[in-house]
Amino acid sequence: MRYKEDFIEYLRFEKRSSPHTILSYENDLRQYYEFAAGISKEEELPEARTLRMWIITQMESGIKPRTIHRKMSCMRSFCKFLMQQGYLKSNPLDRVLKPKVNKRLPEFLDEEKINRFLNDHSFGDDFTGIRDHLIIELLYQTGIRRAELVSLKLGSYHQQKQQLLIHGKRNKERLIPVSRVLAELIDRYIMIRNEKFPDAGDNHLLLTEKGEPVYDKLIYRLVQGYLSLLTTRAKKSPHIIRHTFATHLLNRGADLNAIKELLGHSNLSATQVYTHNSFENLKKSYKKAHPRAD
Repeated sequence: MRYKEDFIEYLRFEKRSSPHTILSYENDLRQYYEFAAGISKEEELPEARTLRMWIITQMESGIKPRTIHRKMSCMRSFCKFLMQQGYLKSNPLDRVLKPKVNKRLPEFLDEEKINRFLNDHSFGDDFTGIRDHLIIELLYQTGIRRAELVSLKLGSYHQQKQQLLIHGKRNKERLIPVSRVLAELIDRYIMIRNEKFPDAGDNHLLLTEKGEPVYDKLIYRLVQGYLSLLTTRAKKSPHIIRHTFATHLLNRGADLNAIKELLGHSNLSATQVYTHNSFENLKKSYKKAHPRAD
């Protein structure tokens, strides 16, 4: 049975999905087929009955609806692929209901706190300190994803034009402007990077203390450590800074379509979630300021 392997190759070479997405889909497919094998004879093609039982079992075991939605999305894409290849006549997920998900607003950091932290915190003048400072500034000033940050190359930065070329999901490219402050920090980092690791080449922009490319877990660990200094929120991931970037732009009057382009969203609906945060902020201001708002 090569259905799964063919699908993963399709994601990797035709869809050009990110390594994170491919790994996630591989895990979801493995879990589904292990479940299917445990309740009946080995199932080659997904069936609505088995999919329904798989989802119910996950719900009963306490897995969050949002996680189940993601797994269903994987299986839906898999079934669509099987339909394209002529193995399925219809998508069995069309006959399976999704569990209800309560809308969750994106969490974000307080504007004054993060700016005070970036202005006042001493990251240090050595390679590690300047690199860490650059990582936090890049995330907050550009809103790029963690995977996009990790994959930045030296050539991604255009010094004269003060802009970054980002390779996003499905290898889509977008340009992001770089502020004067961020440009100066990038220039300073590149200088010390090239002095410390003259043989590192011009491939990856961000390096570890050993001169190797940074990786996802390192970025997550660094961000978590620095955000612990400015917030008590349970979530302290790089994605929180991405949410913060978008929310602060919107609160200061940025056009929603411009934010969409900066974030690299494929459609506006993904960006519109930030308008809820902006509206909540507006409501607080109204209740605080209007004499008859109580």
